[in-house]
Amino acid sequence: MPRTIQQLFDLSGKTALVAGGSRGLGLQMAHALGEAGARLMLCARQPDALEAACAELQAAGIDARWVAADCAQEADIHKLVSETLQRMGDVDILVNNAGATWAAPAQDHPLPAWDEVMALNVRGMFVLSQLLGQQSMLARGGRIINVASIAGLGGNPPGMSSLAYNTSKGAVINFTRTLACEWGRYGINVNAICPGLFPSQMTADTLVLLGEERLAASAPLRRLGDDEDLKGVTLLLASDAGKHITGQCLVVDGGTSAYMRGSVA
Repeated sequence: MPRTIQQLFDLSGKTALVAGGSRGLGLQMAHALGEAGARLMLCARQPDALEAACAELQAAGIDARWVAADCAQEADIHKLVSETLQRMGDVDILVNNAGATWAAPAQDHPLPAWDEVMALNVRGMFVLSQLLGQQSMLARGGRIINVASIAGLGGNPPGMSSLAYNTSKGAVINFTRTLACEWGRYGINVNAICPGLFPSQMTADTLVLLGEERLAASAPLRRLGDDEDLKGVTLLLASDAGKHITGQCLVVDGGTSAYMRGSVA
C-alpha cells in the first residue's frame, strides 16, 4: 500500500551530515532535515559558530552535534568522517554546502585564490563524498545533496567578476550528474540545488553596493530568497518523497535563470 505524504517526507531514524552547516543556507537546510526527524552532525571551520548553530537547533527540539573541520583540508575531512561515524553511526544524508568565493576580474585573479576556491568547492566535495561513500553509503544507500548555484549555469552580468566561483559551481553541477550515474546502482541518490540570490549569503556591504531592491526586482517573483526557501527542496531530495530523483540540479532562484538578461537592472 502506498505510503502517505507524511510518511514519505518523514526522516525519523535518519542521520544527516551537513558540511557548511553553521550559518546561512547550510543552517536553513539543517533545520529542514531536523524538523523532519533526522539527527544532525554539523561541520564548519569555526567552533563558536557551530556551537551557536547547534544551540539554535537543539532549542527547536532537534538532535544536533558538531565537528569543526576545514573541508579544503584532506586530513580534516578524514577526521570529520571518522568522528561522525564513531559518534552517530552510519550516515543516510550528506549535504555538501561548504564553499568559498572570490571576486576579481579574470585578468587579475590571483592563482592562490583560484586554488582556494577549487580546493573547497570541488576537491573537498569529492573527498568528503568519496570517503563517506566508501565507509557508509555504498553498502546501504543514501542521499547526497550538493549545493551549487545559478552562477554555475552561465556567466555574470557586466560589472560582476567571480570566474573561480562560477567555474567551481559549474563543476559541482556535472560532478552531481556523473556521480549519480555511477552510484545509482548502490541506491545512492545524488542531486544538486542551485540557489539564486539569498541575503544570508551576501555581506551587508554587498547588498548596499548592488542594491537589495534592485536585485529583487531582477527576478520574476520580485524577491530574493529567504530563510524558508530551501527547506522544501532539501526535504524532497533527502526523503523517500524524492526517491526516484537523481542526477538533477533544482534551481531555487525566484525565476532569475528562466530568462536571459544582460544586467540585473
